[in-house]
Amino acid sequence: MITCFIRYELEPFSQEAFGCYARMWGQAIPACGADLIGYFGPHEGSLTTAYGVYTLESLAAYEAYRARLKASEAGRAAFAFARKEGFIRREDRIFLTLQSAPHAPVVTT
Repeated sequence: MITCFIRYELEPFSQEAFGCYARMWGQAIPACGADLIGYFGPHEGSLTTAYGVYTLESLAAYEAYRARLKASEAGRAAFAFARKEGFIRREDRIFLTLQSAPHAPVVTT
């Protein structure tokens, strides 16, 4: 299992536009095969940092998911909305694997 963390750098005071964008992905991502954990927008502190988080089985599953997303009407609409509104300054994606949790084995040295 891999988790995709997307870090967004937003234009200041664009929380409303980002919230709309997040709700659009809230429909598109699960429909295209990823398990959406959520989109997280500014609340207090930085007005320019937001995150999107979802999981997939593997990087191969991610590639298939991305193809479905690009072909989907909902995915195209979300991309077009972001382009039109111009509230995303930068978007970085990183893939991580779970390293600790109650079910993770304890390793002693």
